[in-house]
Amino acid sequence: MAENLIIAPSTDKADRYKTLVPQIEALVSGEPDLVANLSNIAAALRQTMNYFWVGFYIVKNKELVLGPFQGPIACTRISFGKGVCGACWKEKKVIIVQNVDEFPGHIACSSDAKSEIVLPAFKNDEVALVLDVDSDRLNDFDETDKLYLSQVIGIIENVI
Repeated sequence: MAENLIIAPSTDKADRYKTLVPQIEALVSGEPDLVANLSNIAAALRQTMNYFWVGFYIVKNKELVLGPFQGPIACTRISFGKGVCGACWKEKKVIIVQNVDEFPGHIACSSDAKSEIVLPAFKNDEVALVLDVDSDRLNDFDETDKLYLSQVIGIIENVI
């Protein structure tokens, strides 16, 4: 188990992801506990990418329930189809929001969050949880984030 991350000194987002993704895989390798793995993944993403908020919402009893996260306090429960996370769950697809104030029905857990990317993780073809990443800057997420965070989701799906 790694106890330190080797963070690429590059300011290039893709370079940092390329350094980080294999380390996330090593972090969860051999660890069967989902909460431990999600906790380390959230910490690694926030530390390396300097996101405002990184966390997971886990599907429980027909709603999303807050799981491991890094950042300010967050909404505890989100209904199916509500906000960006609930829409991701309902639509079963990645959602990138460049300005959260322009997303219909956005749930403002923090007024400091400006843009967001949410990715679903599947178990038995159903959404089991979502990875929610917030930035305090507008237009902070793009296809690079989608590509590499989707790889992180693949790692998670192997340990769900």
